[in-house]
Amino acid sequence: MATLRERLAGEVPLVAVSFGDDDAEGDAARARALGVDLAELRIDWHRSTDPAHVLRAVAPFRAAGLPTLATIRSKAEGGYWPGDDAQRLALFEAVMPEIDAVDVELSSAAILPGVVAAARAADRLVIVSYHDFDTTPDETALRATVEAAVAAGADLVKISTMARGPGDLRVLAGLLVRYDSMIVIGMGAEGAGSRVFFPLLGSRITYSAIGGRPAPGQLPFAETVRLLETFSPRYAERRRAGDAA
Repeated sequence: MATLRERLAGEVPLVAVSFGDDDAEGDAARARALGVDLAELRIDWHRSTDPAHVLRAVAPFRAAGLPTLATIRSKAEGGYWPGDDAQRLALFEAVMPEIDAVDVELSSAAILPGVVAAARAADRLVIVSYHDFDTTPDETALRATVEAAVAAGADLVKISTMARGPGDLRVLAGLLVRYDSMIVIGMGAEGAGSRVFFPLLGSRITYSAIGGRPAPGQLPFAETVRLLETFSPRYAERRRAGDAA
């Protein structure tokens, strides 16, 4: 199975699915069988944040050969992390050798430099993310956010905001015209189409659900795959190649 770096080197969108620790072995097997491109390991969903427990939950995904993204989302940006910043940084450092990439919020200023440094030392990719569950800021504000994330060391910048109508979607789409190495998502019912059509404009990863805790407007994995196969010949070709492998 191709590595995350290899998958991102092309222009074919990737479909990620988020997983907790309820059934790591079963989830890893299902993800592999279904052809999930990227397993987002939502460590902030875990029953225990003890590093040994977390590493046991990560291991089946690594054994299945799945590219993995470790996310320990702060409560400030929609996550469930129960601890403090020092504990979160220590946990990122503990899992870093066992995953392919990490996602850390631009707003997590206390740990962002440490997470980036740990990722660089381990040769892992860094997604620096920004989430707004209420609104979509204006274009000027979002450009400043993207540029701050790049300056902080992002390999990919993720912008996920609540879309209230076509104007918000135009603002978000504009980021894909202006910048490379982006993940851009419009949340909510008005933004659901962005999860399929923004990847056609260059958004590198789209997020879907197999159970779990879907984000607002997030589509099921099977539906996301079906729609991308319909509208992206490159994605459909890669899926066929994967099925034949």
